[in-house]
Order: sequence, then C-alpha cells, then structure tokens
Amino acid sequence: MRWKRGRRSDNVVDARGSGSRMGGGKGLTLGGVAIVVIVGLLSGQDPMQILGQLAGQAMQGGSVSAPQSSTPATNDEHSEFVRAVLGDTEDTWREIFQGANRQYKDPTLVLFRGGVNSACGFANSAVGPFYCPGDQRVYIDLAFFRELEQRFGAAGDFAQAYVIAHEVGHHVQTLLGVSAKVNAARQRGERVEGATGLLVRQELQADCLAGVWAFHGQRRHDWLEPGDIEEALNAANAIGDDRLQKQARGQVVPDSFTHGTSEQRVRWFKTGFDGGDVGRCDTFKATRL
Repeated sequence: MRWKRGRRSDNVVDARGSGSRMGGGKGLTLGGVAIVVIVGLLSGQDPMQILGQLAGQAMQGGSVSAPQSSTPATNDEHSEFVRAVLGDTEDTWREIFQGANRQYKDPTLVLFRGGVNSACGFANSAVGPFYCPGDQRVYIDLAFFRELEQRFGAAGDFAQAYVIAHEVGHHVQTLLGVSAKVNAARQRGERVEGATGLLVRQELQADCLAGVWAFHGQRRHDWLEPGDIEEALNAANAIGDDRLQKQARGQVVPDSFTHGTSEQRVRWFKTGFDGGDVGRCDTFKATRL
C-alpha cells in the first residue's frame, strides 16, 4: 500500500507515554469494568458495546479524564501510517456526508500502550482496537498489529488499514444513529446477540463501510498494490466469530456471535469495496448475512 500518498490527519493523539490512568467523576472503576467484561464474555455479548452504553452515564456524572497526549512525532512511521489512513477516511466520509447534505464530524484516534482510559471506562490492550461512542474516539494499541500478524496470520499494511477503517465505520454508525438504535433495543430487553442479531449486523455493516472507504481511497490515490485487498480480506477472515470461538473453545456457538463469521466479514467488506456505495451496506434489512 502506497500510504504515503495520503493526507495526514491532525486528529491523532499519542498517549503512549502517559501510562494507563483512570478518569475522575463517576467514570467506571477498573473493578467495575472487569465485571462488565466478565459478564459480557459469559453472556456472549461484546464487552465494549456494554461499556459504550454506560458512557453517557459516566459523562453526566463528571468528565472522564483523557489520557495525557501529544501529537505523534513526524519521524514515527507507525503513527504516520495511522495518520495517513485516518486522514483518508476523513476525506472519504466528509465527501459522502456532504453528498447527502449532512456534515461529518471527524473522530479522534488515540494511540496508547498497555492500557487507556476512555469515556467507556478503562481498557487494556487485550481488548484490541475499539471505538467509544461516549467520546467519539478510536483507541488503538499498535501492538495489536503485531498480534494480528503473529497470532492471526494477517500481515500487511492494508490489513492494518482495514482495522482502522472498521473502527471509523462504528463512528459513522454513531453519527447516523445506528448505534443508538442497537443500544435502545438492548435496553428494551431485546436479545441482540446471535448469528442474525443486531450486534452481528452492526459489525458487518462496519466491515462494509470499511470497504466503502477502501474503494474511495483507491479512487483518490491509486495506492493499492498487488495483494493489498487480499491482506484486508485475510484480516477480516481471521477475526470472524466462528474462527475465534473454534480457537478459544474448540467449538462454534452461533447463539453467542457478536461480529459475524469469517465468510460474512469478508463478503461484506467486498460488498462495500465493490463500487463504494453506502446504500449497499444496510445489513439490518438484509435477509442473508
């Protein structure tokens, strides 16, 4: 991927030197977050989705302290890569939103190391990259990209770009009100997990939106090299619910799916990439996921 052709975003902050810090006010304690994560895993729910629901409460009671941060150094190639990818997602979604007579609000991307405090509570690197709707920030420990390569066999810069674009896809969903509808359904007591549940549909839509970005980024820069799309598809395939459950439990439990199968994640990314049409990403109306 010839990513150096991309515009660098000014919305990346570097919290890698600040260490993990807990916020003030009524933010979740580390113990409280641990309980949420355990309950989520036992019930088959996505812990970060649960934390996202609590974000509003945390922000109402008192502001959650952001990690000490700074602008990434220009000689840091890893952060430069992140800035280039994020910058191009900004250009893509600004253009798409403008075409729909809407205004796109850029998210902030926080680079951290080990652990980080967000409006969704404290998270360590084991959570992986995540988006917090409470502060509209994407959080990434760059060590995840090494794990993506070594543990999941998904190497390559475009695989990493796919991960960033997927999390930005969740930000797009927040701006469009999709995330709020899924959370409202959960609060009404509806079951949102499962192979055809709302959580899977939400995640597959984020994969499709990542594909939409990939189409427009390629049209803008002609920056994809042979094998790049395969890198993204390999990453999507590596983190499907069925594959991860098989590795962790030795069996697949569709009733506890939260992200979709490997095949579904690959197919929805390809759906977005094939023409870059957001209208084709309505997974909530799709009869076949």
